[in-house]
Amino acid sequence: VLRALEDLQEERSKAALAPATPVVTLTPEQREEAFELLRDPRLLDRILDGFHRGGVVGEETNLLVGLLAAVTRLLDTPLAVVIQSSSAAGKSSLMEAILSFLPSEHRVKYSAMTGQSLFYMGSADLKHKVLAIVEEEGAERASYALKLLQSEGELTIASTGKDPSTGRHVTHEYRVEGPVMIFLTTTAVEIDEELLNRCVILSVNEEREQTRIIHKMQRERQTLEGQLTGRDGLRIVKLHQNAQRLLRPLLVANPYAPRLTFRDDQTRMRRDHGKYLTLIRAVTLLHQYQRTVQVVEHNGQKIEYIEVTHEDIRVANRLAHEVLGRSLDELPPQTRRLLQRLHGWVGQECERLSMSRSDFRFQRKDLRALTGCSEPRARVHLDKLVALEYVVVHRGTRGQSFVYELIYDGQGQEGQPFLMGLIDPDELEQAHGYDKKFVGSEGQFVAEKDEFVGGSSPHRRPIVAGSSGGDNGSSAFSDQGSGDGATKSSKNTVLDSTVPIVPYSPDRPSAHAPSKDPL
Repeated sequence: VLRALEDLQEERSKAALAPATPVVTLTPEQREEAFELLRDPRLLDRILDGFHRGGVVGEETNLLVGLLAAVTRLLDTPLAVVIQSSSAAGKSSLMEAILSFLPSEHRVKYSAMTGQSLFYMGSADLKHKVLAIVEEEGAERASYALKLLQSEGELTIASTGKDPSTGRHVTHEYRVEGPVMIFLTTTAVEIDEELLNRCVILSVNEEREQTRIIHKMQRERQTLEGQLTGRDGLRIVKLHQNAQRLLRPLLVANPYAPRLTFRDDQTRMRRDHGKYLTLIRAVTLLHQYQRTVQVVEHNGQKIEYIEVTHEDIRVANRLAHEVLGRSLDELPPQTRRLLQRLHGWVGQECERLSMSRSDFRFQRKDLRALTGCSEPRARVHLDKLVALEYVVVHRGTRGQSFVYELIYDGQGQEGQPFLMGLIDPDELEQAHGYDKKFVGSEGQFVAEKDEFVGGSSPHRRPIVAGSSGGDNGSSAFSDQGSGDGATKSSKNTVLDSTVPIVPYSPDRPSAHAPSKDPL
């Protein structure tokens, strides 16, 4: 009896010391007002308007992405966000504005964390919440735990301690459940690579014009009208907090997922692709009261879910272009002109050869013939395009032979940021197609119009232009005379060293002509 009373006393002591999660009950008027907001087709515009009336100017993309990332706390794989800027640029204000739209019971904020602090939190203290840390440097000692919490969705640690009844040392296991949405800010120019590929990086606008707009807003806030607007901002914040309380952790299904596209030239794109798909789900989850809730029975349980629409993908694409993308302005003018010329020529050749851009390969000599520039100059421009990931290098069949793939697809001509490899949402509304090179449920490779000779395995057939020569992704192209005697068709002339290449011109027929020379 004494031991039972001691255990009961210990449980009550822990419950008394644990931070109590407040239970907020909305009035019927508050619920109706929040439902009206969530059902508004202009929901994203109203969210931005609420931020602006609360005192934030500009930063529309950062605000939307930050709030959508906070919504992913309700998903099984939340996003993590790092706001990066120089000191006094407003990164903390941006994070505070986003956190202010979240209910207090859905967020946990710290100025700093020790190395083991996360492991000893209550098992459910962070589940489906936002963990915000003011400065990334303040969580440097806890960075390992944060990375694990983001990747694995939970933390476990085994620690030794004394048994209260026997006094002997025993092993205790502590477990912290996720999922958790992690929110950090930093002034570091170089961010840890391990943290970088797990997070979405938001950069604060530090342009002079933005500073002028902020100064103007600060002065207007000192007037009577500005003071009254500030009071209205508090009411709007309460409205958005109540709306966040009404969001449910529903299952989000994406029927368009098999047709989506993304870059695949680097291994880090595996995580970036996950961020992109989670961003789409966040847009849908935020609009859950504008979607039909469907029910499916699985293993004897009824599961509610909502489906992604092509409009959700359009919004996610726009945000991904600006957050995960890049701008042509980062290129020198000469390199930018060469890239646009190369893009036109590759598009013409792919249309003539009826092949995908991802299968087309070219050599450096093709670039020299296309532009008329010298070898050193062509090397400089091509190295710049490779370094900035507009062009991908593929090793050829010989040790020093290289071929290149253009992954830039013509976006950003007007100077706006873009993310290469995303499908146009309008194409998702078209009828589903299929790749004629693949048939059957297991996607066996078959010959089409006698284009390929030999077995059905892609690794045993003669190589065609743009295809890879083996599992290592190396290109099959090399100089004339280095092949194995296989005869190529008219589609195998892309890199024929005997065919001259003239600069691309829209009113001139293709510079390439079919050749019967062996590869």
